[in-house]
Amino acid sequence: MNKYYDVLIVGAGAAGLYAALQFPKEINILLISKRELSLSNSSLAQGGVACVLDTINDDYKLHIEDTLTAGKNKNNPEAVEVLVREGPGDVLKIKELGVDFDLDSKGELQKTLEAGHSRHRIVHHKDSTGKAITDALIAQVLRRKNVDVCDNTLLFSLEKAEGGFVAGLLTSGGEKSFASAKYCIMASGGIGRVYQYTTNSAIATGDGITFAYKLGADIKHLSWIQFHPTAFAAENDRERFLISEAVRGEGAYLLNCNGERFVHKYDKRGELAPRDVVSNAIMLESAATNSEKFYLDITYKDPEFVKNRFPMIFENCLKENIDITKDRIPIFPCQHYLMGGIDVDLHGRTSVDRLYAAGECSHTGVHGANRLASNSLLEALVFSRRAAQDIIARLADDSTPAPEIPEEKPRTKGKELPHGYRTEIRRLMQECHFVIPRPELVPGNLRRAQEILDDLENGGYELSRDYVEARSLATVAVIVLKEVLEENDA
Repeated sequence: MNKYYDVLIVGAGAAGLYAALQFPKEINILLISKRELSLSNSSLAQGGVACVLDTINDDYKLHIEDTLTAGKNKNNPEAVEVLVREGPGDVLKIKELGVDFDLDSKGELQKTLEAGHSRHRIVHHKDSTGKAITDALIAQVLRRKNVDVCDNTLLFSLEKAEGGFVAGLLTSGGEKSFASAKYCIMASGGIGRVYQYTTNSAIATGDGITFAYKLGADIKHLSWIQFHPTAFAAENDRERFLISEAVRGEGAYLLNCNGERFVHKYDKRGELAPRDVVSNAIMLESAATNSEKFYLDITYKDPEFVKNRFPMIFENCLKENIDITKDRIPIFPCQHYLMGGIDVDLHGRTSVDRLYAAGECSHTGVHGANRLASNSLLEALVFSRRAAQDIIARLADDSTPAPEIPEEKPRTKGKELPHGYRTEIRRLMQECHFVIPRPELVPGNLRRAQEILDDLENGGYELSRDYVEARSLATVAVIVLKEVLEENDA
């Protein structure tokens, strides 16, 4: 690893990887991944990528309308227009880069239907599309001589300096180093681990949002959190695997504890209503039946079709002694996605000069108050490319060298991090800002979250991965709950 770069990319999901591939060979990139390269929220995405590739049976206006409807018309219309019109080109590009999308009998990209979509437009690789995309992009990035990749490397500090940024990096072995870059793309993923139960991977602790916030970047709509209605209802696991929207798209029924279909009582679209509507329906039905037992049932479909269409879900459920061709799948809502984040313009620029953001940590405005299924990978591709293109144009006229790295000051050993802070933060968030919020609990929970954050900031604790992540989770919780409180008081 060098010490001076043109661009630092924080995060190795779809947004970070695709951004790295946009830069020509004369631009030097440092790409850091908090854990192994294969671990990201992007790699867990099952359903697919939504895009209009068939303009005879579909059109851009319909995709735009579906996105706005799901987002409660709180989307940024300009960003939605960019997403929908430019997205198909990026999908075809990643196909060229090696993504093995499923094909139909004519050899064309196969398209499925998901909740909230008015047409079959989701291209996919069985039920593990995210992994197919990230695996292909990782292979391409590792071939690029201008990209230094550091996995198992945590960003522990990001300081603004003249001409760019100085980043503090901590390896899994505890080695600390610094790197300098003219520009930074934050592609660090979401905040799922601020909740007790999430479909997100272990990396999703809101680190990138926290660093951007500390630098003074605008953070917008961080309380717009999506809860997926159909996460597998495991008894103990904090990270719950997703039962894709596509399962309902292929005809699965959603049943209550009595084995009855019920969503139509709350929305005429039934099982194919947008995610927030279905999640709300489950919570209301739970109160009506006094039960948290809910199921997806696709047993009436041909078993071979089910196993071939959803091999990963089939295998994951088998590990839990559920055969989805014969058994109902136990499900319950769970934290899934963040619609808000680091506020950016149509080129991924934040309010801090030279700092960009893309992917789930960013707020482009495309999702509004609720993300339409399979728009997330599309957003990651479109806006990470746009951010990279903007940086390339700026670098052409930028003769400023990357900032000098100051002399590293030895850090004395700090206090041991108290046990339980992360657990308490998760409990506070789950308690007052889950599917149907409880605003009356927000003031007290916010006070406690602020107390924890103040102690983490000023308590003199030893620098470690646990410390950085605990501080990020506390920061995220405080920002979210302050926003909720302000909205309730408005």
